[in-house]
Amino acid sequence: MTEEPKGFDEPDVPSEATEKPESKDAGSAATAGSTGEAGPAAPGGDANELTAVRAQLDQARTALNERTADLQRLQAEYQNYRRRVERDRIAVREIAIANLLTELLPVLDDIGRARDHGELVGGFKSVAESLETVAAKLGLQQFGKEGEPFDPLVHEALMHSYSPDVTQTTCVQILQPGYRIGERNLRPARVAVAEPQPGSQAKAEESAAEQKADDEETGGPDEG
Repeated sequence: MTEEPKGFDEPDVPSEATEKPESKDAGSAATAGSTGEAGPAAPGGDANELTAVRAQLDQARTALNERTADLQRLQAEYQNYRRRVERDRIAVREIAIANLLTELLPVLDDIGRARDHGELVGGFKSVAESLETVAAKLGLQQFGKEGEPFDPLVHEALMHSYSPDVTQTTCVQILQPGYRIGERNLRPARVAVAEPQPGSQAKAEESAAEQKADDEETGGPDEG
């Protein structure tokens, strides 16, 4: 008598195994709900964020423009300061040189008188010429010549006379030359002046009128 083979019994699957995926999904949903994660942002939130970014950008641009204007103003003030300092430095230098040369003018006058009298010789001549060269390098200029019209701005009249040889007030003798440095007069030229002889101007005008009348009668100076 043979025994029938026993069949394999199917294992019992716990009912919880079949329900586990659903419980996982449910747990995930619960976890998502507990963490507060939201879905895609609404369009209104993007617009608010863009507006805030634009406002920050406008503020940054305004601040940049203000800082740029401040830097430009500081640069302009610095340039003006440099120009003032340079101008003051040049003015102080010119004043110092002018004061020094003013003190040397009597020495230059003595040198000029010695030259006029033929006494500028030997070592004294070399020293005198060296001093005059240095003064010229510092910008000292001499002015005042015989025969030039009298100008009260640069001439000082110490002597006065009349002369029929002049038609206006004229410097006929330079008693002491004038000196200047740049546009600054250190000393006016001291001169003797001569004015036209009283009545000579009227006589000259009368002679000119008579000559003109003669020319008209004869048909001009070129016609016989």
